Amino acid sequence: MTDAELRLSCTTHLPGHRQPSPAQLFGAMAAWCEANGVAHDTYGSGALIQDFEQKIASLLGFESALFCISGTMVQATALRIACMERGSRLVALHPTSHILRHERGNHQLFEHFQALQIGDPHRPWTLEELQGIPDKLGAATLELPMREIGGQCPSWDELQAIKDYCREQSIHLHLDGARLLETAAAYGRPAADIAAGFDSVYLSMYKGIGGMGGAMLLGSAAFVAKAQEWFRRQGGNVYQRTPYVVAAAMQFDARLAAMPVYFQRTLWLYDVLRDYPLLTPNPARPQASMLHLHLPVSRERANEIRNRIAEQHGVWLFNAASHAALPGRSSVELYIGDNLVKLPDQRVREILTLWSDAMSN
Repeated sequence: MTDAELRLSCTTHLPGHRQPSPAQLFGAMAAWCEANGVAHDTYGSGALIQDFEQKIASLLGFESALFCISGTMVQATALRIACMERGSRLVALHPTSHILRHERGNHQLFEHFQALQIGDPHRPWTLEELQGIPDKLGAATLELPMREIGGQCPSWDELQAIKDYCREQSIHLHLDGARLLETAAAYGRPAADIAAGFDSVYLSMYKGIGGMGGAMLLGSAAFVAKAQEWFRRQGGNVYQRTPYVVAAAMQFDARLAAMPVYFQRTLWLYDVLRDYPLLTPNPARPQASMLHLHLPVSRERANEIRNRIAEQHGVWLFNAASHAALPGRSSVELYIGDNLVKLPDQRVREILTLWSDAMSN
């Protein structure tokens, strides 16, 4: 049985949201379309997609928003345009940025821009580190929250100082906000306040929102219009985007309203984890509705334990384990969503006990 098949066979899941079957999802989408009189878009033109784009733009305080089929295309394109406008091909990126870790060198191979790494791999980069770059930058990218280091974020004052400096130095500040909505509860501020001062923003439509895929790019009308043309050039102007937009739009309001609930459940989980010292959370205090758990076993052993508990108890602990810096250790990611919110407290404790006991044996 593959990992995917094993995960689907489980009746209880710790991370993320419940994943409906294709039949369930398409049935819900069909009902929503019927109730809302949805008509297909044509190459991104139509009431459904354009109204949704404007809704997201208004929510985050931007002049314009554009739906794109791929977040990878959104970010590389946004930074390419930023560099063209600012007259420098240099972009400051954290070593754990999605572009460097997961996009297989697209920015180099397609000659979008040149990357300069900034900051420590285990912490968000700082204003001082940005000021230490002697070269003229076209852009700097800040991820909020920073997924690869457990959802860490800079402090509010540090974030404001970075925004001010980039504006003064004419550096295009881009927000990798794939999970931006998750930071509002942590900062105690609306998402629009967090996004204010960024020149462009990327927001995923499938991660915390739970859609089928796709992303929004936000910025000025002129900037977004340039991006739209570059999306066409890269094959992103698909004929109909209706399924992806419907899958996101039909649950967007509910997911947005639930973000504070997810964060409260994350705070609760941190309190519970004090009783399970073999499950060490990073960061030390939650800064979004996600975290990493560092385990005293190898990646291979962590996956073996996950699979055994899945087979014997029908519980899915996590999606993947990663090697840690020290030998014989690993880390896993937990995104706190509907699954953990709906599990009774005692059931969560039982699962954590199963997990911890398995690592002790």
